[in-house]
Amino acid sequence: MLYSPSADASFSHSTHTIYLALELSRRSWLVALHAPDAAKIELHRLPAGDGQAVLDLLARIRTRVERRTGVRPQVSCCYEAGRDGFWLHRLLEAHGVSSHVMDPSSLQVDRRARRVKTDRLDAQALLRALMAWSRGEPKVCSMVRPPSPDEEDARRPSRERATLLQERIRLVNRIQGLCATQGIDDYEPLRPDRRPRLAQLITGDGRPLPPRLAAEIAHQLDWLELVLR
Repeated sequence: MLYSPSADASFSHSTHTIYLALELSRRSWLVALHAPDAAKIELHRLPAGDGQAVLDLLARIRTRVERRTGVRPQVSCCYEAGRDGFWLHRLLEAHGVSSHVMDPSSLQVDRRARRVKTDRLDAQALLRALMAWSRGEPKVCSMVRPPSPDEEDARRPSRERATLLQERIRLVNRIQGLCATQGIDDYEPLRPDRRPRLAQLITGDGRPLPPRLAAEIAHQLDWLELVLR
């Protein structure tokens, strides 16, 4: 579910706001931030998965800004929805940060420009999108509504079913592909008699299945039968 800044942003665009965007990768997290006491975008690299490091960085920047401006700044943060889920969003919200999770497909980019993908450019693009979105420019990107922990857990069975279906399709395609290399196009791995049929298969040039290939197909059937349980 997407939402717009006019409806759900927790505070308006402000000169007393620290804007922060995180580019999350498996090896490290890159933080791009714009603070009221600095003209340029700051970049900070943190260990991947270290939410406390993000909070510590924010605490240092907040203290610096308050010391220089005399105003306790608000913080607006965003990162793209993906493999890291929503735990970071919940952690930030619990520590007084207005956190947003961006729909990755919604980020507006110049399709005519040749763009070299780097963490630095991605983090800066996220930051600029967050600042524009906070000013009330909804077309620049879209934010998703993070589910509650209970809502997220309730989705687990349907996601598991979808994963099992994908795995079943992959295994069937793999088995039929192995058969096709021997000129066999009528073997159906989902039939109840798949094991007896495997033992009876004859190649397109009239030979029994080679023993190693038969063993490989049998191993794939083992996995398929686990998925079918």
